[in-house]
Amino acid sequence: MTTTNAAPTGAQTLGQQIERAYARIGVTGAHLGIVAMVLFGVFFDAIEQNAVGIAGPVLAEDWGLAGTQIGLLNTATFTAVALGRILAGAVMDRLGRRKLLGLNLLIFALGSLLCAFAPNYGVLVLARFIVGLGLGGEIATAVIMLSEFFSAKHRGTAVGLINVAAAGLGNMLAPLFGVIVFAVFTGDDRWRWLFGLLVLPALAVVVYRRSLPETPRFLAATGRIAEANTVINRLAAGRLRGPLAHEETYLTADATREAARPQARWTELFARRFRRTTIALGVAVCMSYAAQISMLTLIPIILTDRGLSITSALWYTLVMQSGSLLGALAAALIARRLARRLTLTVAALIGLGAALGFGFLGTGIALVLLFGALFNFAVIVLNTTIWLFAPEQYPTRIRGLGTSVILALGSLSGGLFPLVSGAVLDTAGVGGMFALLACLFAVCAIAVRFPAETVGRPMAEDA
Repeated sequence: MTTTNAAPTGAQTLGQQIERAYARIGVTGAHLGIVAMVLFGVFFDAIEQNAVGIAGPVLAEDWGLAGTQIGLLNTATFTAVALGRILAGAVMDRLGRRKLLGLNLLIFALGSLLCAFAPNYGVLVLARFIVGLGLGGEIATAVIMLSEFFSAKHRGTAVGLINVAAAGLGNMLAPLFGVIVFAVFTGDDRWRWLFGLLVLPALAVVVYRRSLPETPRFLAATGRIAEANTVINRLAAGRLRGPLAHEETYLTADATREAARPQARWTELFARRFRRTTIALGVAVCMSYAAQISMLTLIPIILTDRGLSITSALWYTLVMQSGSLLGALAAALIARRLARRLTLTVAALIGLGAALGFGFLGTGIALVLLFGALFNFAVIVLNTTIWLFAPEQYPTRIRGLGTSVILALGSLSGGLFPLVSGAVLDTAGVGGMFALLACLFAVCAIAVRFPAETVGRPMAEDA
């Protein structure tokens, strides 16, 4: 292997040198391999997030659970997702992004297996909590990894693809997965197969990700300049494995000087520099997740209460989830050009209209499907853009923690709010529940106006 020098870097910082190298390299086969390894995991995560909603009517029939008890299963899941994201954020800024992905999926697989063999409701709640710990760390780490592997030009599309796989394909195909499982396995315990079969793809993805590298931004920020150069050379060559014929020196800054930055502190997120961003995006993501998880959890119950069979309800849910796929694709495509704040504001207003339409105009099945798909479209555009927007606000040394805290707030809201939505559904009906969700979108539309715009700009770093 030989080493050659890249073009002179002058007095550029490490972050600027990485951005310059990424812009020069573009997108190669190595980038596509990294994206594929990340997306396979988040795809099955999304199916797992839908599992309670899919199994809800069967559990209600088998164990006599009420809507509040079904909601508590998701509360346990998404409360743990919030905790998992906070823990992942604290760990990834110290130990790196790569190590967490395998660990997250193993925790997720353990929880799914326990769900399948849960002897009673209490154990099932505990199992969903374990599942949530793995889910939370997986998504948070995936968002950070892809945001750090791409230049400003391609970053939006790359991070947007996470929700194409997760909220798009994952959410849309989750009901189909339920239809297939319930068609093959019959009887009161068929919901156990729904949870148990998700263990196998999780373990397969752990093996598949063996060649996934650490991000150059993290390596450079921790003083591992030679390793960062090697990863960038692999990106340039389009190969994640095997020997390299030669290596260029993309990073030449004083690593010791630039890496000697203070470690991230929790309080820093709410200090003067980051307070406005953290609070505004925290509020926005809380509103968006609360609306999304309420819909995922309760829509199968709403449809079966209208006289549909569980199979019919899942098919209709699949049609409504097509809006999630369209929303994720739209967010990924427009992220290269359209301002983040404008995208978020328009999506929140679309969600507000869709919620009111579903609650008060959705009398026939055609309108239910239309407004349901539009609702899912809006909420996924919101989530995808927030996933992209948050990492762009923080420097590398605190990016994992800052992004994870914001996403954790959303998960906590998504876990707790279905209890409120379920109670409103029981007392005020479908109209009352969706009027409440419309208010969430209104608050979100206001909150997203406060963070600084970042479209087309390099990743933030310390001065």
